[in-house]
Amino acid sequence: MDDTSRRYYQLRETAHYLQQTVGYIPKVAIILGSGLGALADMLEFPISLSYSEIPGFAAATVQGHSGRLVCGLLDGEEICAMQGRFHYYEGHDMATVVFPVQAFATWGIPNLIVTNACGGINLTYKVGDLMLIRDLITLFCPSPMRGENMAELGERFFDMTTPLSEEFMEMARHSALEAGITLREGIYAYAQGPHFETPVDIRLLRLLGADVVGMSTVPEIIAARHAGMQIIGISSVTNMAAGVMNKPLDHQEVLQAGIDGAERFAQLIRGIVARM
Repeated sequence: MDDTSRRYYQLRETAHYLQQTVGYIPKVAIILGSGLGALADMLEFPISLSYSEIPGFAAATVQGHSGRLVCGLLDGEEICAMQGRFHYYEGHDMATVVFPVQAFATWGIPNLIVTNACGGINLTYKVGDLMLIRDLITLFCPSPMRGENMAELGERFFDMTTPLSEEFMEMARHSALEAGITLREGIYAYAQGPHFETPVDIRLLRLLGADVVGMSTVPEIIAARHAGMQIIGISSVTNMAAGVMNKPLDHQEVLQAGIDGAERFAQLIRGIVARM
């Protein structure tokens, strides 16, 4: 058995385990970023699985990431939520980073909501803003689809003209309007981390059109797009990027800003899920 066949066998094993344990295929999978994990605690009839229990999942090591998959009902809708994700900067390869997304697709979950804590590059943004990801700068992200293609999930060469669902973006706009939430829209740029970017990095990204920057999300969206999932991305601006404000960046502040904005974030996500 070659590596690609072995990996697909592992994905099928993971999907089978999740189906047997949870008993249904969720309508949507949600990846919760740093400081945003409280949404999973709102689920009714929760089934909570530590990543260590799930075949093929790695361990979450980042502060602010609980390392659990929680499945349950969100306002009557069956969902699953990752409290924590895997990052390239933790030393994982890209195959490990996107394994959960590919497992969800193999399980049969059609929709994905990807969220993150990010640094604001756009000078009109402020800490606490929520941003609908309209497009991505993927140039600095090692492609998670590098290597032999897994044809069971998707095609070798796949389109990224609209990596995010236009239909879901419209749902997000209506949800924000209904909840009285100001929702920015912009471009998310990927940085490998774990160091925060330099002021010159940020000026370059601003010239390229980026509104925010973060160390996640892009690999997961690429893998989900390859697998044919419908995707929406929401960023929480938890700090202003290097050089925007005359102060050093601190991960504790990122976590606290995520916690402070958790209620508005949950309102928005609930509105989107209800419309799916």
